[in-house]
Amino acid sequence: GRALLVLLLSATVCLLGGLIFGYELGIISGALLQLQIDFHLNCFKQEVLVSALLVGALLASLVGGILIDRYGRRRAILVSNVVLLVGSLLLTLTRSFIGLLIGRMTVGFAISVSSMACCIYVSEMVAAHQRGLLVSLYEAGITVGILLSYALNYVFADLEEGWRYMFGLAIAPTAMQFLSILFLPVNPVKLSSWDSDCQKGLIQLQDTENRAAAKREPYKEKDYSFLDLFRTRDNMRRRTLVGLGLVLFQQFTGQPNVLGYASKIFHSVGFHSNSSAILASVGLGAIKVVATLVAMAFADKAGRRVLLMAGCVVMAISVTTIGLTSRIAPLAMARDCKAATDSNLSHSLSKHPLTPMSPQSVVSPIPLAADAGKSQAAPGFAATWSLPEAFGSTQSREVLPDSSLTQKSNLVGQTEEERMGSMGPPPSGAPWAEHKVLNWITLLSMMAFVSAFSIGFGPMTWLVLSEIYPAGIRGRAFAFCNSFNWAANLLISLSFLDLIDAIGFSWMFLLYGVMGMMSVVFIHLFVPETKGQSLEEIDQQFSSNR
Repeated sequence: GRALLVLLLSATVCLLGGLIFGYELGIISGALLQLQIDFHLNCFKQEVLVSALLVGALLASLVGGILIDRYGRRRAILVSNVVLLVGSLLLTLTRSFIGLLIGRMTVGFAISVSSMACCIYVSEMVAAHQRGLLVSLYEAGITVGILLSYALNYVFADLEEGWRYMFGLAIAPTAMQFLSILFLPVNPVKLSSWDSDCQKGLIQLQDTENRAAAKREPYKEKDYSFLDLFRTRDNMRRRTLVGLGLVLFQQFTGQPNVLGYASKIFHSVGFHSNSSAILASVGLGAIKVVATLVAMAFADKAGRRVLLMAGCVVMAISVTTIGLTSRIAPLAMARDCKAATDSNLSHSLSKHPLTPMSPQSVVSPIPLAADAGKSQAAPGFAATWSLPEAFGSTQSREVLPDSSLTQKSNLVGQTEEERMGSMGPPPSGAPWAEHKVLNWITLLSMMAFVSAFSIGFGPMTWLVLSEIYPAGIRGRAFAFCNSFNWAANLLISLSFLDLIDAIGFSWMFLLYGVMGMMSVVFIHLFVPETKGQSLEEIDQQFSSNR
């Protein structure tokens, strides 16, 4: 009975951690629509505000590992909950732009620490045959959190200062996670043997055969320094190579930016109205949830390597297809960004909170953060989203209802017909309006990419990272790899539009396809299969094999 209770509480903690992560990543898309008016944000301030969470998460990756290893996984989660509560309260109550920045950085720091600690804690709590299921549950929580944030963006869009409610509602799941983990056993930092772990309740869900084998050959934990990650001792250098390779390929296969074009693709295949665009974006999020559930079901059956390689192959084919079709039927990309500062404009838009949105702004909340991480995702990551697209979503406040467009066009400097992200159907002369079949192929390819990422890189990267390092350095090693994940995400997001200008949209996606095939080769050569093995067996496997 106690084992079942611990299992259920572990699942709850993991699911709530992912839900909070996804919610915080996704909620900024809708909040920015109101914040840019209430705080008169120009493009630079919007950019700084969106990137504040990434900066906070990156800082947490640099120091969070020390906290996790020195004070324990459980305590790290509790501390991250307290920090997140403080950040959410600050965002809810602040009346200054500086307060928003500090609040978002605080939230980013908290969700990054929580994401790392949750994955490690749960991987150490459960049996080997359940580890893939429960750690993947974190990724499922992220996708649900993003869908929830999208729904609340819709609900509070017409409410004055609705962004305060959007940020404040994160307090509820945070408090629930805090209370849930209080009933779980403490994870001591220094462990002497596998047998003592069982006595202290750390791995009480492990089956009796594993316990018997462990008693016959006790597992002695070793002390490691951070520099050991780059040395040949116990094959730590190869483990670091595996960890860094997974997080970097996760980003360089195009995950942060592929979905940035979701709204353009939806528009090109006929989703011109707000309701149809909302339905399409919800459908895309639902696909992610279903794909993540598939990954959860097969992580402990098919194995990590199989899901990773299969996902990478499908991702590579998908982005290559998008690159090829876009050469024939190119998609327009709006790069401009303006702040709506006129009070009359704000009043006019408050009467039409969702009607004036362009498909780009309507669709953006789900694809932006869906893979970040944990892309962060996941933990990382995700996060984890395309900054240019997030800035682009703020343009919806400039797109006015048809009845007031003529009167207000002088405020934004453009008419609707001049904007690339306008609501109306595509002009008959537009190149992408003449290739409906190719546009549908592009849409299906994007859906395949979302599914493949949610089955492979999304959950499996963080599952493998929580397994391959010894317990004595697991927190610091996980945090080290996670810092590269956040840094790569930030770099790719900030440089995406410049690369599009330099080499073109289609070549960029063809490059993503090449990176996808390279990731398949990397996984085949360097990533071992860890399904069904205890953490100690995985450690011994790495230590003995050069």
